[in-house]
Amino acid sequence: MILNKYLAHAGICSRRKAVELIKSGKVTINHFPILEPGYMVRETDVVRYNKRIVKPEEKIYILLNKPAGYISTVSDEHDRNTVLELLEKAHKDHRLYPIGRLDRDTTGLLIFTNDGDLAQKLAHPRYNVQKVYQVMLDQALRNEDMQKISNGLKLKDGEIAVDRIIYVPQKPHTHIRITLHSGKNRIVRRIFEHLGYKIITLDRIKYAGLSIRNVPRGGWRKLTEQEITKLKQCS
Repeated sequence: MILNKYLAHAGICSRRKAVELIKSGKVTINHFPILEPGYMVRETDVVRYNKRIVKPEEKIYILLNKPAGYISTVSDEHDRNTVLELLEKAHKDHRLYPIGRLDRDTTGLLIFTNDGDLAQKLAHPRYNVQKVYQVMLDQALRNEDMQKISNGLKLKDGEIAVDRIIYVPQKPHTHIRITLHSGKNRIVRRIFEHLGYKIITLDRIKYAGLSIRNVPRGGWRKLTEQEITKLKQCS
């Protein structure tokens, strides 16, 4: 692993900031200063930052079923509840970050990790990560409006395509399931608001092939090795 990436994986700072630290002479390998960020760290090397030995963190991958009333940030200047409060036991010794966001009133699946490379890839629009939402509207969705959504809508920030939209089986037609790849801000809410509907509840039930099934609201679990592998294949 190259040195600046090694420091980032050790939780010291970002890869970009690590370049500055290395060039400043604050990083040594086997007691000798190394000024080249691209130095390839070997297994036998002892890396120190400010004279302290550093090693890459264990990679952690968590699935949370987010309840309403929590914001998807690490901290909040207005002292509102954040999703990390629900993961205190999971991130005691690790710096975890949410992949993407859900707004305060939206519930459902959020992934947390300290794997910066994976988080950056999954959050990038070009990787087209599929998301499935379950929506409850203030009124039944008319068939013609469902067809409009299915065909694609033009919003202020451009065309929006959905993969699939259906009525939730055995539920009133106020309950909708919508599948899409778009990562645009508040996109599901804006789709229905554009057609004159108000969303009562919005729940993300799937993300990148993962499901919140069997995870209670406010609960979390670690991903399995198989799930982690599939998640990395998405990127």
